[in-house]
Amino acid sequence: MSDHAIPHFHNQPGLAKIRVGAKEFMCIGALPPCDHPHVYIDMGADDEAICPYCSTLFVYDASLHGHADPAECEAPAQAA
Repeated sequence: MSDHAIPHFHNQPGLAKIRVGAKEFMCIGALPPCDHPHVYIDMGADDEAICPYCSTLFVYDASLHGHADPAECEAPAQAA
């Protein structure tokens, strides 16, 4: 088992950019039932990544410590 959980983020509000406090995460698109296939994104050395399904730009911000800004873009556990 993994020693940490991969955060899941969504873009239900339809924002062009979401700041996230993780370089490895899952994008689920919108909230279920309108979600897209859950995509694992690893930014690696970069500070930005674009989801290949919904084209959301995710920007890394270490001060968020695994959370999102806006916070409403964090997927609830039952959606992930």
